[in-house]
Amino acid sequence: MLYQPSSVVSGSSVPPLPRPQLAEARRVRAAELFGQGRSNAEIVGMVGVHAESVRRWRRAWEDGGAQALRRRPAPGRRPKLDDARVEEVRAALERGAQAHGFEADLWTLDRVGLVVERVTGVPLSRATVWRLLTGRLGWSL
Repeated sequence: MLYQPSSVVSGSSVPPLPRPQLAEARRVRAAELFGQGRSNAEIVGMVGVHAESVRRWRRAWEDGGAQALRRRPAPGRRPKLDDARVEEVRAALERGAQAHGFEADLWTLDRVGLVVERVTGVPLSRATVWRLLTGRLGWSL
């Protein structure tokens, strides 16, 4: 079953949630519905996920409550840029390459890396710039 956005949010000025936050929002909503005594079948229809996901979530909820359905921090090293810094970078990049003194309005990994360092003071490798662009910023190259 494909997830269909809520009609409450569709057409509004609320930006869509990034995928991890959307998934967590579904699990939290399911926890609320578990607490109301709703059946798994009802929750599948209301949240828009596969029945097996709801069964798995219910087991976790029964064992650990709503907290068991919350998103956990990713294992491993913390990102060099926190979410606020990533948003600063996004705003800077959306102004275009020429706004940062480049001759053509074309982004390259090296140019993005320079802008990231200017905006945040954090130097990034080309590979990290690539992951920033395609992962956290959601841009396609």
